[in-house]
Amino acid sequence: MADKPLPEITPGQFVEVRVDHSPSTYLRRPISINFVDDQKNELWLLIAMVGNGTRQLGKLKPSSQLNCLYPLGNGFTLPADSNEKMLLVGGGVGIAPLLHLGYEIKKRGGTPTFLLGARTREDLLELDQFNQLGRVFITTEDASLGEKGFVTNHSVLQKEKFSRIATCGPKPMMMSVARYAKANGITCEVSLENKMACGLGACLCCVEKTNEGNRCVCTDGPVLNINQLLWQI
Repeated sequence: MADKPLPEITPGQFVEVRVDHSPSTYLRRPISINFVDDQKNELWLLIAMVGNGTRQLGKLKPSSQLNCLYPLGNGFTLPADSNEKMLLVGGGVGIAPLLHLGYEIKKRGGTPTFLLGARTREDLLELDQFNQLGRVFITTEDASLGEKGFVTNHSVLQKEKFSRIATCGPKPMMMSVARYAKANGITCEVSLENKMACGLGACLCCVEKTNEGNRCVCTDGPVLNINQLLWQI
């Protein structure tokens, strides 16, 4: 992307990537924007190689060209006050957009708190980068790093009070975080990971039922306030 400046990108937005040389993956793949380096004019993507499309992307070499549509969707709400205590909760590769969000919070004078969960320590990525931005708390299911269990079991949630939560990861994890936020009267936004195809709201395959009717996650999301959702929490 060195040929032209990056557009303004809000933490939580995503790209739709075309996977070339892979006949079975003719649809673009939605991938969260992990980080934006304005000085280097770089956009980072954190990819879990779980299918043929993402495995093909993982084979790309430096200087390879990538066909992307971006930035798509909406993003997280940034704190209006640098003193606002914000918790960023991520699970697995769902930590991806939280690095960019944490960077933007710090750039505005705030100090984000990260709560990151994974099955094992090998699944926790970019810890050095997260530690440079704020406080980092960790849970692993096998107790290989941090506290054992799930993110909503971490002791920091009992010891400290937060005014806002942003979360991204597996849906069961996000529902647990949303349940905690609702019970404690905390504003909470989630980044949904519904299956997408077009990224433009045309194919309707990513529709989420909300209290405002059906909404396309690719255009009305992926970030939504939990008060908009019909989750049974």
